[in-house]
Order: sequence, then C-alpha cells, then structure tokens
Amino acid sequence: MPWDLAPSAPGHAQEEGWQKRCKKSSFAFYQAVRDLLPVWMLEEMRTMEVFHWEEGGRASSYSPSEALLYALVHDHQPYGRYLLSEQPRAALAMPSKSFCCCQALAPHLAMAVRYNRVATLGRMLKSLRHFPEDERRGYLDRRGCVHVESGKTPLHLACELARPECLSLLLGHGSSPYVADCHGNTALDTLLGRLCEESEPEPHRSCLPSLLLFMPELNFKMQGALRDDAGLWRGLLGTDLFQWLSGCSPPPLFIKAMQALIRTVAPQNFPEGLHQLPISHLLRALDFKLTAEGAAHSHFK
Repeated sequence: MPWDLAPSAPGHAQEEGWQKRCKKSSFAFYQAVRDLLPVWMLEEMRTMEVFHWEEGGRASSYSPSEALLYALVHDHQPYGRYLLSEQPRAALAMPSKSFCCCQALAPHLAMAVRYNRVATLGRMLKSLRHFPEDERRGYLDRRGCVHVESGKTPLHLACELARPECLSLLLGHGSSPYVADCHGNTALDTLLGRLCEESEPEPHRSCLPSLLLFMPELNFKMQGALRDDAGLWRGLLGTDLFQWLSGCSPPPLFIKAMQALIRTVAPQNFPEGLHQLPISHLLRALDFKLTAEGAAHSHFK
C-alpha cells in the first residue's frame, strides 16, 4: 500500500528522512533475497516491514511482481515458486516505475532470459497458461523497454544472448518467431546477426535448430543478405543450411516431419506433450533441446 507523503509532510527534512528509511529497508530486503533467506521470512519482510521510495513522494511496500524480479536476479527459486503459485497474476503484473521506466507489460520473461533462469522461466510460462489467450500472447510477444531491452521480445533476447533452453521453452509455449522488434528484425535475424559478429559463434549456432523447428515458413529480413554474401554465410552455416535459409532449396524432409510433429503439441501441453509424440522411444527419452540439436547436426552439416 502506497503512503502519500507530499500533502501532509511538514517539510523537506521529514521527506528526506522517509527516503533514507526506505533506502535502508529496501537494501535489507535486497540482501535478504540475495542471501536466499526462507520464503516465510521474506514474505514477512515484504508485507510488514519493507518499503521503497517512489516518484511523487510515496513510500510503497514491495508488490509480488517486484519481489519476483528480485527472486529472478538472485535465482531464489523457492521464493519465485511461492509467488507464482500463490499469487500468479500479482507476481506477473507490471511493477512500479521505480523498477521499470516503460509502463507497458511486465518485464519478468525478459529478466528470466537475461539471467538464464530456466527453471523459473518454465514456471512463469506455465502460470501464463491460465491467462486469457490475448493476455498470454501479450506477455509472450511483448517488445521490451527501449532503454533496457532495446525494444526486443524475450525471444529476441534468447537469440541475442544464446540461451537455447530459454529459447525452446518460449517457442514451445507459443512465442511467435515471426514477431519483429522495434527495428523490424525477427528472432532469426537477430540470431544470424550475432552469428556473423561473434568470434566464437558456436553458442549462437546451437540456438538455430530449436528456432527453425518452429518456423514452418521462412519469413525473415536477412534472406537477401545471405544470397548477396553467399561465401560468408555458406562458411558460417554449412552448404545445406545456407541453401535452405537463402531460399535456394527446400528444407530436408526430416526437418519438415519434425516441424509437423512439433505443431501437434499445444502450448498448454509443453513440454510434457513431447513425450506423447509418435516417434521412437530413443528420441522420446531425449531432452527437447538435444533432440533438436541432434537433428540439426545430422542434416545441416
């Protein structure tokens, strides 16, 4: 609950005193989450003892959304699990301006990708299953803050930072690989751009199979650039993958078959539905990411 101090505060000195108290209690809560203190203790602090200062002269207690951001930063998985199970809507709501300057949609998915918090990302995506479809889609394909995330969606960030596990989770739960960022680039454009820039491109190359399995139609901005500099891209991608991405040849039949199978798994049933696919027990036992990478290495080299 916010406490508005501006109307009743008798002077600047009292407001400065409140600011100092808020700063002290905020840092105590930050330390408590960082030190992985028990969930009950953190919740007691959050709801009864801790305040942070907001614009306009207000001292507010931490919301579940703001607490979840701290849990993501410090990888406090039990606290993240508690917040998402007890108050999923409040935990995934928009935090205050003191936490996020662009008041559009909640930044939690992007934060999880940035810090590579795979387990908590999976729990957030499962919580979103129960949201209305348009609201869920808004979370998944949200363009981030232009100051922090450069207008990228969580999927773009996963490609930019080479987070293959996060990438697979986002795609499987319904993130669209065709949504463009504020510069008109799709996730594949972002991934190819990083692949071209990195001196050690293998981490980004490992993201390609998962992304391409969820792209039955190749629709991205850099296709012409691949054809214009065929020598560079053939060396980076290998001949078969270059031929496919540049539009000079169709995808391998195995990849087409895998794309068709993946589309039978509804986002609400991911990743559990992977184990129900009509494929051999050897493939079914593999992690999805490894399955995708194995297919890529056998067909893209």
